Amino acid sequence: MGEQAGDLGTIARQWFEAMRDCGDDVREVMHDGHPTACVADAAFAYVNAFQAHVNVGFFHGSEITDPDGLLEGNGKFMRHVKLRPEIELDAEALTKLVESAYTDIKRRLKAEQ
Repeated sequence: MGEQAGDLGTIARQWFEAMRDCGDDVREVMHDGHPTACVADAAFAYVNAFQAHVNVGFFHGSEITDPDGLLEGNGKFMRHVKLRPEIELDAEALTKLVESAYTDIKRRLKAEQ
């Protein structure tokens, strides 16, 4: 992610920083080549920069509330938000998704105890 130049790199770094800022218990790992945010060993979100867009993805995205309809994808669990420099973003709505994913993974971990 640090090697990604220009607007896409800036976008990717901004949203990974938002994931880091969720709490002191957030760990950073590389998972399948993507910077991934975890609590303990449980991943909750990732950032992936491509040539024309950035994905902000959620490992349990199908199960988090998305009142603004930002999430894309139709897999059993994962969802993502596709960000492009030329398209205005609802940053508040995406921030809420990041926070929801973090809260969700903490709830899942607590239920496992």
